[in-house]
Amino acid sequence: MIKTTQFTKAIFIFLTALFSSSFTAQTFIKVNTDIFPKAEKNQKKVVIDVPYSPTDANKKIEIFVGKDMETDKCNQYSLSGSFVKKDLKGWGYDYLVFNSNGNAVSTMKACLEPGKKVQFVYAQGYLTDYNGRMPIVIYIPEDFSVKYKIYKADSEWYEAPEVSEKK
Repeated sequence: MIKTTQFTKAIFIFLTALFSSSFTAQTFIKVNTDIFPKAEKNQKKVVIDVPYSPTDANKKIEIFVGKDMETDKCNQYSLSGSFVKKDLKGWGYDYLVFNSNGNAVSTMKACLEPGKKVQFVYAQGYLTDYNGRMPIVIYIPEDFSVKYKIYKADSEWYEAPEVSEKK
């Protein structure tokens, strides 16, 4: 009876180790963001850290940098600025720097609705691959913030129909 109990414990320990190692194989150690440069004066470092999944290849991330601004209620606003992709020398990684003078442009419609509102005014987005194994490091002006969207492609393929030309 003692041998059977010891055997059962050994089997239990073996199976526990087997299952726990298969689960930990899917856990990834992310890159430490301390290897990236410190933010320069009047900048801050922002990190987007998304979870890994087996469907990472079917996803994209669109990054928006902007700030809350008081606007009227009818015009469309956009922030001036652009992203620059930089290489982290010696590491094989890259990061983004967003440059802006803070100016916003807008449509010039006459607003029939009086009053103001506060809204997130942002520059043109930056679309990049989703990678749950690697954080996205972005340097932005101090008074700005980063928002992002994750897009997921479904696995189904669609075919565009041919259009017949009249001769």
